Amino acid sequence: MKITFLPGTYTVDKLDVTPLQDRTYCIFDLEGTGIDTTVESVTQFGAVRYKRSEGASESSFSSLVRASKPIPEAVEKLTGITNQAISQAPLFNEVYGRFCSFIGDQVLVTHAGYEYDLPMLERHCEELGLKMFTNKVLDTKAMFTYIHPEVTDVVSTDFLIAYYKLDTEGIHRHDALADCGIIARIFECVLEEYEERGLDHFIADSSKQMKRFVIPEMYLKKENGVTE
Repeated sequence: MKITFLPGTYTVDKLDVTPLQDRTYCIFDLEGTGIDTTVESVTQFGAVRYKRSEGASESSFSSLVRASKPIPEAVEKLTGITNQAISQAPLFNEVYGRFCSFIGDQVLVTHAGYEYDLPMLERHCEELGLKMFTNKVLDTKAMFTYIHPEVTDVVSTDFLIAYYKLDTEGIHRHDALADCGIIARIFECVLEEYEERGLDHFIADSSKQMKRFVIPEMYLKKENGVTE
């Protein structure tokens, strides 16, 4: 798979997942110290196995990660992951190894992973001399965009929750494992739409562009409150 980043958008190429409907997936999500994949550090992994006919299974993986830099106060409040909590957590290489064992060779599913989760993992692996997994990865954002070219909004998790009228009350958002549950429900809705359209495959098309997420203001603030 090849991801090409453009100003405000990105494209995907060299990915073909067939069939879509009748297979077991592994849905995953990351949390980090911030949203800039070039400098931030992973703080949590979450993953859960999923099959459309069965939904998300009880087989899951979750672990905090001892980040290489402090978590900003605003991010602590958003995620509920504190610097104290990760101070005794295992290092990235240990958690990543266990994560890779959990996912095996299954096709992975994430949301906005092409622009966040995968670049974060690739950079961490490169810096630590680890082998990046080679599993195929589906992104609900891209899948939705491919069948809804009329949508001009940034296809965020909140957008899809509202679009599919999902009830997320009481769910701890921005917890990696809890967010996997939300992604599973979004993925279920996307798969239903693909089935209704007679589609049982996802083939990446470099002519289709996805809008990149807008970095929230809180991530652009330094500790002294001056915008970068």
